[in-house]
Amino acid sequence: MQELINKAKVLMEALPYIQRFRNQTIVIKYGGNAMVEEHLKEGFARDVILLKYIGLNPVIVHGGGPQIGKVLAAMGITTEFVQGMRVTDAATMDVVEMVLGGKVNKEIVANINRHGGRAVGLTGKDGHLLTARKLELTTMNPDTLTPEIIDVGMVGEVETVRPEILRALEKENFIPVIAPVGVGLNGETYNINADLVAGRVAGALKAEKLILLTDIEGVKGKDGKLISTIDIRRVPDLINDGTISGGMIPKVNCCVDAVEEGVIKTHIIDGRMEHACLLEIFTDKGIGTAIARFDQ
Repeated sequence: MQELINKAKVLMEALPYIQRFRNQTIVIKYGGNAMVEEHLKEGFARDVILLKYIGLNPVIVHGGGPQIGKVLAAMGITTEFVQGMRVTDAATMDVVEMVLGGKVNKEIVANINRHGGRAVGLTGKDGHLLTARKLELTTMNPDTLTPEIIDVGMVGEVETVRPEILRALEKENFIPVIAPVGVGLNGETYNINADLVAGRVAGALKAEKLILLTDIEGVKGKDGKLISTIDIRRVPDLINDGTISGGMIPKVNCCVDAVEEGVIKTHIIDGRMEHACLLEIFTDKGIGTAIARFDQ
């Protein structure tokens, strides 16, 4: 009997959040082990369907780096990374588009639909959802001490988002699933970092939340303990003192940009935990790091 009572308490804890977030948009960047391990894939699909059924509007932006790497290796195409970006020539771009917009995207859509959802797969090329421009990376030449531009090929950054496409799908109770492939002004295809796409999509939709699923618990302090909340005004200092470092810097900056574009709250959470999204959204404590503009 006590187990049943505890389940009821969990539902009651979730009630005010369900009421608050009803009809609001939640953008989720789906990646890491949550996209690889079968039980996590199944759990994610059910979680997204539950969000939709109780009145939220989930929008999914997915990655697919490991899947791209496997196909490139099988085809004998070597991969080079510069500052964490995959150098993307024409042959690599064909594989990226095939894997992200085809295999990975449709697997996610099929998994959601198989469990009773109504998902629709998109890339940034559909309806010019994501227009992009070439990303320019720079590095400092150690000899001349001057900046140099690094050409990483067809790697892009989001220029514009057309949210009306996603609004139309939401209105008809579909769940959009977006592959991070953009289109240039002349029809060229660009490979775009999924975190950056999720942030820009969340900003364009003025989403209630942006959630980045990762393979770590969240942002940790120098003592190794999870930092549960970060005000965006503290981020520069946390980067300067080394608290936020390495691959966490672009994720946190993505969250900051989203907040500045109108997203209410952003979250970096551990997608390896079952039902991670539900635990972050519908519990008092959450499980990861929330980044927003908090009252001081």
